[in-house]
Amino acid sequence: MTPSLSPEVLRHVVDVHCHPTDSGAVSKESVQALEITICAMSSHKADQNRVAALAEENPDKVVPCFGYHPWFSHLVSLDDSLNKVEHYRKLFLHGAPPSKQEEFNQIFNRLLPILPDPYPLAEILGDVRYNLVRFPNAMVGEVGLDRVFRVPFDYFADQRELTPFTIPLEHQIAILEAQFELAIELKRNVSIHSVKAQQATIDLFKRLAEQHEERWYRISVDMHSCGFSPETWRDTEKAFPNVFISLSTVINHKHSNLTRLIAMASPNRLLVESDYNDINMCTSQTLEILWLIAEAKGWAIEVGWVEELKETEWGAVRRLAENWQRFRIGGHSPPSRSKQARKKRLLESASESES
Repeated sequence: MTPSLSPEVLRHVVDVHCHPTDSGAVSKESVQALEITICAMSSHKADQNRVAALAEENPDKVVPCFGYHPWFSHLVSLDDSLNKVEHYRKLFLHGAPPSKQEEFNQIFNRLLPILPDPYPLAEILGDVRYNLVRFPNAMVGEVGLDRVFRVPFDYFADQRELTPFTIPLEHQIAILEAQFELAIELKRNVSIHSVKAQQATIDLFKRLAEQHEERWYRISVDMHSCGFSPETWRDTEKAFPNVFISLSTVINHKHSNLTRLIAMASPNRLLVESDYNDINMCTSQTLEILWLIAEAKGWAIEVGWVEELKETEWGAVRRLAENWQRFRIGGHSPPSRSKQARKKRLLESASESES
């Protein structure tokens, strides 16, 4: 069992990625009992207002994050000229194997009445922009890419029944890139999901860096519950000085190379998260991964808190708190030309498979 920390230490712990509004209303008692700071992610249209309300009621404990998760990206339309049937048919049936065409059509006809009319991309960007302007400390998140997610008949069912349909990566990239453009414009940090999409994610970072140059490096990007291989992460952090890594036990404990990944990550790029949808579990889950990182890095855990300390005397909580401050403030220095060469090698060698 993970040892508890004193309140004076806990108030410096930041859970950089969680989903407290996913499980419904969050009680006042639960928030009052919270002794850490949480970054509350939104994922879909109905979630944006719930996150906003939670942050408005608890500004000292909640950093709101607004964005559309790749699992809901099929609900977003890139072409306003398409009607509902045309939109979903293009996403799910275009390029279907001939041998599966009849089966897929039957499943599509069952799924279509359940799906809402797609939301125009401009509409969801307007929603995200409104909330980012409303909350000056807000981040963009959770956004990202996912090559293996299969669309369910009912995402919110206790037991999801999955369809065979995945969401085309090109569609996801267009929506993610539009949200990144907004983040860069408003100078907001981003929490990104990337599953089996290492190369596509790195390609997007490169494209944004080339297009926006210094403006790209004003923002910070968190690879949430990062599943990159240790070697790919090493190359990524060298190529992109504004990209951080956050880890969670709920996701990363499944990866056999977690200890190697922690060891490979630079001490000043690490962040911690719970990735939990129950606010009552955010603290314990965040401390669990914090303790694991501390053990892997050989960092002590603070018993109490001293305001002024030399860096050589920092414990794990202090180090991670300092990382959060660097992430939060942004304004990173662009890489040198030698690092630009590393970036090119990274793009040539990054693997699509993740451990």
